Amino acid sequence: MLAELAAFNAGFSVVRQVIANGRDLVDAYSSIEKMVGAKETLRARQKKKEKNVFSVLNSKKANDFEEFLALEKIHEAEKELTTFMKIYGRAGLYDDWISFQAEARKRRLAEKKEVEAIIAKRWEYGYWAFGVVMLVLGLWLIVQYFIYLKSTV
Repeated sequence: MLAELAAFNAGFSVVRQVIANGRDLVDAYSSIEKMVGAKETLRARQKKKEKNVFSVLNSKKANDFEEFLALEKIHEAEKELTTFMKIYGRAGLYDDWISFQAEARKRRLAEKKEVEAIIAKRWEYGYWAFGVVMLVLGLWLIVQYFIYLKSTV
């Protein structure tokens, strides 16, 4: 959590410096990208903890509060970034930013589903290979049993 928050804060400080120097927000593209990545990572980690069965049994209220404060800090910084986009950016930059974020989320979700489908397909191939190996082994054992019976008669 601290690493993501530090990455977000570093990116935001670069954005502030770019604005203070009178340059365009486009110059801070990589920093904004780091900010978004850190925020998404933090949210994903929080959702994973919420879905975890053991998180109920092992409740760490202080850690939850720290995560809440980190997300709140990120939310405040995003408000300031929104203000920067509306004041110092070109006309319609904020609307383009919102649509870009929506498209990026859709793309990440599609990539995640694609990776999950590939993994599921590989598991399916593994199950089939295991079944074939077990079938061949079973047939070999049956043949060996008949050979044993024939040799004892």
